[in-house]
Amino acid sequence: MSRISVRGFAVASATAVTTVGAVVGVAAGDPASNDLETTASGATLLADIPVGEQAQIQSGSLAQQADSLAHGADTDARRSAEEAARLQAAEDAKAKKAEAQKAADEKAKKEREEKEQAASRSATRSASDFAPQSSYTVAQVKEIARQIVPGGQFQCFSNIINQESTWNYKAVNPSSGAYGLVQALPGSKMSSVADDWRTNPATQIQWGLNYMNDRYGSPCAAWTFHQANGWY
Repeated sequence: MSRISVRGFAVASATAVTTVGAVVGVAAGDPASNDLETTASGATLLADIPVGEQAQIQSGSLAQQADSLAHGADTDARRSAEEAARLQAAEDAKAKKAEAQKAADEKAKKEREEKEQAASRSATRSASDFAPQSSYTVAQVKEIARQIVPGGQFQCFSNIINQESTWNYKAVNPSSGAYGLVQALPGSKMSSVADDWRTNPATQIQWGLNYMNDRYGSPCAAWTFHQANGWY
């Protein structure tokens, strides 16, 4: 029997098949078998290893291949997990950045509104700035209101006055006795601004604005309540 040598003890099944092919080549007198013999010089001879140990060697080789495949699978899984973690971290960072930007925008908006309100208040006048007259037209009353009520709140204030008195500063509710532009009840409440509350629309407007701000926060908030309830 021809003796075919192999390198080492880790003989894979594929190597075993190749070895068998080489044996056939030697038996057939294939010249290439001489190269195989030369290459295997100094290596352990397969024929010198007992048959039982040959099987163990081949099994060990297969186990090594399986371990190698498992290691490769673990590496791929680890890389996939790392990539998923990286993507999640990027998404989290993006979400935090968007949240921070939203908070910054809201803060800037609030500051801008506060500045606008402050500017509006500084541009308004008080009831005492207007000299009393013996009588007033609706146009004159509205003009006084425009100068006392902040610009951004005037339309809401006007809506309430339209509903309450249609801009008649001497309007009286026959049922309740509510008086004036804002229908204060009782009308004497407006004396907290000035004693001329019966005849001075500026006094009535100032009191009405103070009331809306104190009770609802602003004329527009008061108008929202008025729309829902029919009174304020």
